[in-house]
Amino acid sequence: MSKIPQTDSVKDLAEFWDSRDVTEFEDELEEVSHSVFDRGDRTTVRLRLDSEQAAAVHRLAQSKGVGDAELLTAWVAEKLRTS
Repeated sequence: MSKIPQTDSVKDLAEFWDSRDVTEFEDELEEVSHSVFDRGDRTTVRLRLDSEQAAAVHRLAQSKGVGDAELLTAWVAEKLRTS
């Protein structure tokens, strides 16, 4: 049985981890590649790419160690800064 609280409350989790060391729970942890917490200040935009474009984005994102959406978000932010 897990000793880590099963809650979506950031406050409760922060209080829990403030008084503990993550190494106490190494056998219960798992690595994830996606965002765990939803950031309410963001908007999702659908983008249509042809299969070659999508594959190219995916390959480049993998080579940089990031997800496709993270790479595209960075590109949009960069373009907006330079426009």
